[in-house]
Amino acid sequence: QVQLVESGGGLVQAGDSLRLSCAANGLTFTDYIMGWFRQAPGKRREFVAAISRDGTGKGTAYSTDPEEDRFTISRDNTKNTVYLELNSLTPVDTAVYLCAAAFSNQPHTTAVFPEQYAYWGQGTQVSVSS
Repeated sequence: QVQLVESGGGLVQAGDSLRLSCAANGLTFTDYIMGWFRQAPGKRREFVAAISRDGTGKGTAYSTDPEEDRFTISRDNTKNTVYLELNSLTPVDTAVYLCAAAFSNQPHTTAVFPEQYAYWGQGTQVSVSS
């Protein structure tokens, strides 16, 4: 049975940082693209970031310039864990952050659509106060 378990959320102030973790069990971790999505109350689930099987491919939703990215995704294939670092948080970032896994035959590609992901965690709440 596949399990994705997120942790690291909490209540923070605007400008703070958080590091979310997602531990995966029950699957061959290196066969899967790992992604982070978020969902705020009354809003659609939206893509945040994804990382390829081997960690060389990355994509985030909110900036085309890696130097300006507030969010950074990484993975440790020795620990079956994917991370999401959130910096310069604002109240707009308040949401449940969910980890997801998408099987892939390609080691370097990512995936941005929720329907591409077969497995999902329960999510961890991130709340940012102004």
